[in-house]
Amino acid sequence: MSAPEDNIDWSPTTWEGSRRAQLRDWMKLSLTEKWQAVEEMADLARETIERRRQQGLPYIYPFTRELVPGRAVVREEPPDSSTKAQDIT
Repeated sequence: MSAPEDNIDWSPTTWEGSRRAQLRDWMKLSLTEKWQAVEEMADLARETIERRRQQGLPYIYPFTRELVPGRAVVREEPPDSSTKAQDIT
Protein backbone atom coordinates (compact mmCIF):
# COMPACT_ATOMS: atom_id res chain seq x y z
CA MET A 1 0.00 0.00 0.00
CA SER A 2 1.39 3.42 -0.91
CA ALA A 3 1.60 6.40 1.42
CA PRO A 4 -1.18 9.01 1.08
CA GLU A 5 -0.37 11.91 -1.19
CA ASP A 6 0.39 15.17 0.60
CA ASN A 7 -0.19 17.34 -2.45
CA ILE A 8 -3.99 16.97 -2.61
CA ASP A 9 -5.77 20.24 -3.31
CA TRP A 10 -8.60 20.38 -0.76
CA SER A 11 -9.77 23.89 -1.71
CA PRO A 12 -12.67 22.69 -3.94
CA THR A 13 -14.15 20.85 -0.95
CA THR A 14 -14.95 24.07 0.94
CA TRP A 15 -18.09 26.15 0.40
CA GLU A 16 -16.10 28.97 -1.21
CA GLY A 17 -13.99 26.59 -3.30
CA SER A 18 -17.05 24.76 -4.57
CA ARG A 19 -18.72 28.04 -5.49
CA ARG A 20 -15.62 29.20 -7.39
CA ALA A 21 -15.52 25.91 -9.28
CA GLN A 22 -19.20 26.30 -10.23
CA LEU A 23 -18.57 29.83 -11.47
CA ARG A 24 -15.55 28.70 -13.50
CA ASP A 25 -17.67 25.97 -15.13
CA TRP A 26 -20.47 28.48 -15.85
CA MET A 27 -18.01 30.92 -17.43
CA LYS A 28 -16.81 28.19 -19.82
CA LEU A 29 -20.29 27.84 -21.34
CA SER A 30 -21.22 29.65 -24.52
CA LEU A 31 -24.08 32.15 -24.51
CA THR A 32 -26.32 29.59 -26.22
CA GLU A 33 -25.53 26.98 -23.57
CA LYS A 34 -26.20 29.47 -20.78
CA TRP A 35 -29.54 30.44 -22.33
CA GLN A 36 -30.50 26.78 -22.65
CA ALA A 37 -29.59 26.15 -18.99
CA VAL A 38 -31.74 29.10 -17.86
CA GLU A 39 -34.68 27.82 -19.94
CA GLU A 40 -34.30 24.34 -18.45
CA MET A 41 -34.27 25.81 -14.92
CA ALA A 42 -37.46 27.77 -15.71
CA ASP A 43 -39.12 24.61 -17.07
CA LEU A 44 -38.18 22.72 -13.91
CA ALA A 45 -39.59 25.52 -11.74
CA ARG A 46 -42.89 25.49 -13.68
CA GLU A 47 -43.13 21.69 -13.39
CA THR A 48 -42.43 21.85 -9.66
CA ILE A 49 -45.13 24.49 -9.10
CA GLU A 50 -47.64 22.49 -11.15
CA ARG A 51 -46.83 19.27 -9.27
CA ARG A 52 -47.25 21.02 -5.90
CA ARG A 53 -50.54 22.57 -7.09
CA GLN A 54 -51.89 19.16 -8.17
CA GLN A 55 -50.87 17.59 -4.85
CA GLY A 56 -52.54 20.39 -2.87
CA LEU A 57 -49.26 21.61 -1.39
CA PRO A 58 -48.47 25.30 -0.82
CA TYR A 59 -46.32 27.11 -3.37
CA ILE A 60 -45.24 30.63 -4.24
CA TYR A 61 -46.90 32.04 -7.36
CA PRO A 62 -43.97 33.35 -9.44
CA PHE A 63 -45.72 36.38 -10.99
CA THR A 64 -47.07 37.90 -7.77
CA ARG A 65 -44.61 36.23 -5.37
CA GLU A 66 -47.51 35.43 -3.07
CA LEU A 67 -47.89 32.22 -1.10
CA VAL A 68 -50.72 30.06 -2.40
CA PRO A 69 -51.91 27.95 0.53
CA GLY A 70 -52.30 24.26 -0.05
CA ARG A 71 -55.46 22.26 0.50
CA ALA A 72 -53.75 19.04 1.59
CA VAL A 73 -54.47 17.89 5.11
CA VAL A 74 -51.35 17.75 7.23
CA ARG A 75 -51.53 15.46 10.24
CA GLU A 76 -49.77 17.00 13.22
CA GLU A 77 -50.16 14.05 15.59
CA PRO A 78 -49.13 10.44 14.95
CA PRO A 79 -51.96 8.08 14.05
CA ASP A 80 -53.73 6.25 16.86
CA SER A 81 -52.08 2.87 17.49
CA SER A 82 -55.49 1.19 17.89
CA THR A 83 -56.20 1.69 14.17
CA LYS A 84 -53.29 -0.41 12.93
CA ALA A 85 -53.87 -2.53 9.86
CA GLN A 86 -54.78 -6.14 10.55
CA ASP A 87 -52.45 -8.89 9.35
CA ILE A 88 -53.93 -10.94 6.53
CA THR A 89 -53.08 -14.61 6.79
